[in-house]
Amino acid sequence: MALLGAFLFGFGPMLLFAAFVNWLDRYEKEPKMLLGSAFVWGAVIAGGGAFVLNTAFGIGVYVLTGSETATDFGTASIIAPVIEELLKGLAIGVVFLFFYKEFDSVLDGIVYGAVTALGFAAIENVLYIYRNGYQENGWEGFWTLVIVRVILVGWMHPFFTAFTGIGFALARLSKGVLRIIAIPAGYALAVITHAFHNTFGSLVGGTQGFFLGILVDYLGYILMVAFIVWMIMRERNGLKRYLVEELNSGLISLRQYKTAVSFFQVQAHLKALVAGNFKTTERFYQVLGELSHKKSQLERLGDESGNNKIIEQYRTELVKLAPLVEA
Repeated sequence: MALLGAFLFGFGPMLLFAAFVNWLDRYEKEPKMLLGSAFVWGAVIAGGGAFVLNTAFGIGVYVLTGSETATDFGTASIIAPVIEELLKGLAIGVVFLFFYKEFDSVLDGIVYGAVTALGFAAIENVLYIYRNGYQENGWEGFWTLVIVRVILVGWMHPFFTAFTGIGFALARLSKGVLRIIAIPAGYALAVITHAFHNTFGSLVGGTQGFFLGILVDYLGYILMVAFIVWMIMRERNGLKRYLVEELNSGLISLRQYKTAVSFFQVQAHLKALVAGNFKTTERFYQVLGELSHKKSQLERLGDESGNNKIIEQYRTELVKLAPLVEA
């Protein structure tokens, strides 16, 4: 029963968090198959791999030092951050290498990084809630670890790995030196923030150290949320700019244009649901978002990966979809 509860509270909230992260990507959603695969990678490959490697390297440190203190510190502050952020980052790397065209913005990098990390957090939560919570302190320990892992530090891993995602996205969307250093720099920031989190509380010690660590974490979360909001507004301004051509040419109507650049498109989608053309409407506004991103990439990067051809393909699709969507 306790193990089942650990899986429920380990995975359930993280899946809800992942849905929220996907919701934040307002104007150009990532393929659900890729997001689902990223979550599974985080839980199975990154989670399983980290457990094996952290354990193996921890044993190595103990054999070399003979000190449990050195082993605990080395594992938490050095080994775990390096290994876990590497394994989570590999999922973003797979998307970067094999689904290159899906990286249309920095926000996309954050989304893939966060969703992968939430999969990792889910399986790690199961382990902590059951082993460190229930097995050590019964149901009291179970519920204590649920509160700690889900409410207090639930966004910990997504915060770390978002930096790796930002690095991959900047490498995708930049030229020159930034393209070369962005990925290692993003990974380094993920490792540093992870190591700081694991080290700070233990250095201060006790309950005071725990809660001071939580406070520092939340300051970081606030900064990340502010950055995400800025990125969303930047994407919105991009849509306003790049879709004017389609508006002026008559390809889309003024109402469609206003809906496309709106942060909330709930009304349009509800009407489409009632009218029975929800999928068509959803695809229409998705194409408009992707068209805007491709125009931006064409402007900054030129015709890399055939941007001109992709833009024309989107316009051709819009010709078919626009008359079917409320104008």
